[in-house]
Amino acid sequence: MATLPIASVSSSTMVFSMKTPPFPSNSLKHPYIRNSYNHLPSRRLALFQLGSVSAIPQSEFFGSIVSGKSENTATAIKEQDALNWVKNDNRRMLHVVYRVGDLEKTIKFYTECLGMKLSRKRDIPEEQYSNAFLGYGPEDSHFAVELTYNYGVDKYDIGNGFGHFGVAVNDVSKTVDLVKAKVGKVTRDPGPVKGGTKIIAFIEDPDGYTFELLEREPTPEPLFCFLPLLTFQQLCQVMLRVGDLDRSINFYKKAFGMELLRAKDNPEYKYTTAMMGFGPEDKNAVLELTYNYGVTEYDKGNGYAQIAIGTDDVYKTAEAIKLCGGTIILEPGPLPGINTKITACLDPDGWKSVFVDNIDFLKELE
Repeated sequence: MATLPIASVSSSTMVFSMKTPPFPSNSLKHPYIRNSYNHLPSRRLALFQLGSVSAIPQSEFFGSIVSGKSENTATAIKEQDALNWVKNDNRRMLHVVYRVGDLEKTIKFYTECLGMKLSRKRDIPEEQYSNAFLGYGPEDSHFAVELTYNYGVDKYDIGNGFGHFGVAVNDVSKTVDLVKAKVGKVTRDPGPVKGGTKIIAFIEDPDGYTFELLEREPTPEPLFCFLPLLTFQQLCQVMLRVGDLDRSINFYKKAFGMELLRAKDNPEYKYTTAMMGFGPEDKNAVLELTYNYGVTEYDKGNGYAQIAIGTDDVYKTAEAIKLCGGTIILEPGPLPGINTKITACLDPDGWKSVFVDNIDFLKELE
C-alpha cells in the first residue's frame, strides 16, 4: 500500500512528540514518514458580540431563537448520520508504520526469528528512503508491518509512549528459543501473565521495538505460516499509552467505529488496559490502549509513525473525525502520482492514523 515518506502519509506519519516540535530536528529530511505514498517530490504534501437584547425587536429576537434551535437540530442530525455511517463502514487495520535504522537487518530478524514473510519492498532514491512490508499472509486480508528506512539515519528515539507490537504464536517457548539461537534479545522469558495463566514473553528487535509473544491456538480459518517450527503466527496488536483512557475509548468508538472488546484494571500494578478493534481479537488485529495511573503525557519519540486503516470513503471519514473532535492533519483526497485517496488525523493524545480508500489500496497490491 502506499504510504508517505517521513514526509508521507499512509505509511507515513508526522510523528508529534508532546514535548518536542512536530518534526524531528535530527537528520530526517521530510516532515512525515516516507513510504509508498510519497515516491515523487510532488507527493510531499504539506501535512500538515452579543449586542443588547433590548435593542432587538421582540419578533426578531424570538425568530433568532427559533433559527438557533433549527441549526442545532440540523447539526445534531448531521452528527448522528456521520456516526451511523462510521459504524457501517468497511474498516480494517491494514498495517503499522515505523522507522528502522538498518532495513536488511530488520527484515532478516523478522523473517528468521518471527517467521514473517516479505510481501513487497521498494527503494525510492529520489526521496532517499526505502520501505518494506512484512506479515503472515496477503496484505489484502492480513495486518502487516511497514518498515521505513531513511538514507543515512541509523538510529531513532522510540520514546516512552509506544508500548509494543503483539504476535500470537502457538508455542511461545519455541519462538523464544529461536530468537535466542539467532542472538536476539529476550526481555521476559516465557511464563504466565501477571495475575493470569496465559503464557507470554517479550523480545526486542534490532532497533529496540518491543514485541509481546502471546500463546494462542489458531482459529478455524486457514492461516499462513512460513516456518516449520511455528505452525501458527499472527500479527495481532499494537499497544500505545494514553493519558486519559475514557477519553481515548470514546474517541476510537465514535470517530473510528471501533468496538471496546475488553478492558481490565490492574490496581496492584497501577495501570488499566482497553482492547479496541473492528472485530474479535482471534481474527483481527487490535489496538491496545494503556493508561498508567497518574501519567497524562508521554514522549512519542520519532520512530513509531502510525496505523493505516481501510475505509470506503475518506471524505466521510474525515468529516466524522472532525465532528468527534479529532484533528485532521491531511485533508481527504488523492495522492499525486498514484491517486490513492487518503486522509490523516491525530487522536486526543497525538497518535496518528491514516485512512486509505479500500478500492485504491487493493489496486496498489495488483
